[in-house]
Amino acid sequence: MTSYYSVIEVTPTQEEWIPGYIGPATQLVHKHGGKYLARTATHERVEGDRDNPALRVIIEWPSKQAALDFMNDPDYAPHLKSRSDGSISHHALVEGKDDMA
Repeated sequence: MTSYYSVIEVTPTQEEWIPGYIGPATQLVHKHGGKYLARTATHERVEGDRDNPALRVIIEWPSKQAALDFMNDPDYAPHLKSRSDGSISHHALVEGKDDMA
């Protein structure tokens, strides 16, 4: 089975949501089989001219369904809303394969 990766860029516009988000989101990621590979503000742009987000997060999932189950988990919904309302966020789901090989 192919792994999938969530690549998330987050720039908070408000910070009130952050303390209530981290713990529950972490538990839900683990509940759905996800593993954090990176969750950091330590990164740098090495190509292009797009603004750097404040945080980059990479989560490995055992399957696409596991990632979708996490995103659609009713327990995650209020936390996703608080993150979405309090940040500029982009989330891409990437299949772990090489289409160019």
